[in-house]
Amino acid sequence: MVQTAKEIVQITIRRQDPEVDNNKPYYQDYNVEVEDWFTVLDALIKIREQMDGTLSLRCACRASICGSCAMRVNGQAKLVCKTKLTSVLKDNKVTVEPVGNMPVITDLTADFKPFWDKMHAVDPYLKPEEEAPEAEYIAPNEDMVHLVGVMNCIMCGACVSDCTVLEVKDNFLGPAALAKAYRFVADPRDDTETERLENLVEDGGIWDCTRCMQCVEVCPKDVDPMDRIMAMRANSLKKKMNKGYGARHANAFTSLIKSSGILNETLLILKTKGFFNIIELIKLLPLAIAAQLAGKRPPFLSHSIKNKDKLKNIFKKLEKK
Repeated sequence: MVQTAKEIVQITIRRQDPEVDNNKPYYQDYNVEVEDWFTVLDALIKIREQMDGTLSLRCACRASICGSCAMRVNGQAKLVCKTKLTSVLKDNKVTVEPVGNMPVITDLTADFKPFWDKMHAVDPYLKPEEEAPEAEYIAPNEDMVHLVGVMNCIMCGACVSDCTVLEVKDNFLGPAALAKAYRFVADPRDDTETERLENLVEDGGIWDCTRCMQCVEVCPKDVDPMDRIMAMRANSLKKKMNKGYGARHANAFTSLIKSSGILNETLLILKTKGFFNIIELIKLLPLAIAAQLAGKRPPFLSHSIKNKDKLKNIFKKLEKK
């Protein structure tokens, strides 16, 4: 029998007991004897089974299929069943916390109700114009191959956990729900593409993504939610859905760069908010004053770069495509 190396590691777990009056989270250290083949989940189960039966965690398949064991490991969301313990140890220590941006039930177990509410909000089902056909609907192979990546999503919530927008804006649909929305926007069997996009360009939709790439970084199945969101943005602009702040910002950004080769940030704000939108401009006054006092106010007039005509030619080539 092959002998495997054993060592003692310190696993720090964020604990939270809903039955305690203050219900405040705290961190508890466990010194655990592990073997080199252990995953983070193996270590957590050993703690629960052999050291502290009060520890609460969620897991099922242990094969990175069900998605139920998503947690934060050293501050980043991971499926702990597929994360080798040795790959995340720092000075023989590791910190495990519940997923972020969702309420904690107890210890490492989170309440996924907000996740499912947002998923339901994007109508995650086909909506054909006609009734279901009597025979099988044969979709073009290239279209379905394109959608395979999105359909790989296992609803683990890792992308939602680490989404920087959801940390500050509760009504953002989030990367998982928007990736699911793309799955139906791009499906040739669905006949409500325009209707779906009109809903998704509203506040809390595709234009609220800041492209931080955290969802791409932590997704265990390479779904690439951010790229799906960007594709829906481009699609909405092609369909002239230009009413929202997001679309106006994108169009203003492009036109300013195209005209002078440099971004005039003052004009960008005015074009995005609207030159005559007095209420929104008044809201920006405190920020403008603070920027002025800090010497950070962008200039009202900006210069043009040299060879801006070459830049315009690039835009022309892109527009032809």
